[in-house]
Amino acid sequence: MFTQFFGNYLLNQGIITSAQLIDALEAKKKTRVKLGVLAINAGYMNAEQVELVHEVQTVQDKRFGDIAIEKGYLTNEQLESLLNSQDTGYLLFGQALVDNGALTNESFADALYAYKEKYQLSDTDLKDLKEDKLQKLIYSYFSNKENTIYYMDFAILLFKNLIRFIGDDFLMLNPIEHLSKQYVAFASQRITGESFNNNVTIAFHTEDVLNEFACRYAQEEDLGSNEFIEAAACDFINLHNGLFTVNMSFANEIELRLEAPEFTNDFTIDGDAFIFPVQFTYGIVTFILTK
Repeated sequence: MFTQFFGNYLLNQGIITSAQLIDALEAKKKTRVKLGVLAINAGYMNAEQVELVHEVQTVQDKRFGDIAIEKGYLTNEQLESLLNSQDTGYLLFGQALVDNGALTNESFADALYAYKEKYQLSDTDLKDLKEDKLQKLIYSYFSNKENTIYYMDFAILLFKNLIRFIGDDFLMLNPIEHLSKQYVAFASQRITGESFNNNVTIAFHTEDVLNEFACRYAQEEDLGSNEFIEAAACDFINLHNGLFTVNMSFANEIELRLEAPEFTNDFTIDGDAFIFPVQFTYGIVTFILTK
């Protein structure tokens, strides 16, 4: 997940442009190999076991390797071997920026050093960001919100789920005050509870963005009908919010309830809202939290 935060830093500092960012994310996507594929290739796991781990991730907020170890599919030594053979995401991202001429090796190293100094990150942190480090990186997004910690937990889980179920070729853009573009579709679900009472909405700017997002989640090349596309978008938001409510209940003993997700072509923001766009290589997907 470090790549997503570091990319935002490079963009905000004017070190790279949006076009250079998207090109680098696209190049990184083509070379990043997931742990499940590596485990099958190494003969540690079979395809059925990998799929079972993925299914567990839809109901538990855990990493692939942790689940595989719990189920006895991998040993700690095997997991370490796989992690060492998996190219580090932010280094692939940096190499893509250098290869595309956006940065030199020296300017990439300088920017990385400055970012690590700003957030007091070690080399180990860059490979495996712990919850406290993630909270430090994302705090500025929500520092002026009531119940800041809940918003931070929500966003961190969201970024994890985007990586797990949609793809890691994205960057968190800075929050915006209002929707400045026209959107063609919205998937929404309400979370109700005393401490966190919000409507969670995903806004899609174009039909192509909606279709790509839905196909990635469903792991299909083409979902065919609008009905399946809409169902996939709603299913993602329901999956994410379901995991969030479980986490809140387990960690904070807060009971939250979910209403049925809805898919609409019209959406109005009424009152206070927190809006943060996410830039994928194929377009922007915007997430909206409203009271």
